[in-house]
Amino acid sequence: MRERSVVGVVCGLLVLIGASLTGCQSPSGGVAEDGRLGEPATGRTAMVSPVPTRPSGYGAVFLAVGECSSFGTTTFTEVPCTGERAAARVTARHDGTVRDGPRCPSATDFVLHISEQRPASDEDGDGAVPQGYACMRNLQPPHPGDPGGGGGPRTIVGDCVYDSGDGKVRETACDGTGERRPQYKVVRAVAERADCPGPTVLYVRLGGKRPVGCARPL
Repeated sequence: MRERSVVGVVCGLLVLIGASLTGCQSPSGGVAEDGRLGEPATGRTAMVSPVPTRPSGYGAVFLAVGECSSFGTTTFTEVPCTGERAAARVTARHDGTVRDGPRCPSATDFVLHISEQRPASDEDGDGAVPQGYACMRNLQPPHPGDPGGGGGPRTIVGDCVYDSGDGKVRETACDGTGERRPQYKVVRAVAERADCPGPTVLYVRLGGKRPVGCARPL
């Protein structure tokens, strides 16, 4: 079983995005083929040309949900989750771009952007790996996508932010281990600003069905 890798850029803890994984974004590799023996009406045994089939499990689709990748600076390789090189697992996988596609789960640590490629062989034999993105969760801590973790592609309840000085706020670790000290903490997500509790002094854009984050000073 051969590993497949893809040139990409990681998104998330602005590591990577800055988790654009144009790469976080994800390979080439071989796929298995099955051959069958047919029995013609004459009763004589004849060889039938191998018929390509889409394999299941590891390698069936590049970075499918539940599969794992290694970490790299410019290349991300799909590896067995039980292997020593496995570093993160795919929790969601979508075609297209992050801007136009579904949002990643709230606890996503980083996003791997997969650039469209046309390798000699690929997961389904059509000669192409379509553009897409994979929402990744580290197999081991730290988890920057967790509430207060200081990173991840989404700001969620429990996260802390600081004033970046350009009229915007940026996420940082609530425990103070980040490069910038936290100034506000998102304590609630609501539909409209009027629904925020009294101590709210800052409104943070979260997106989703409850797009307003109510933040209080620390």
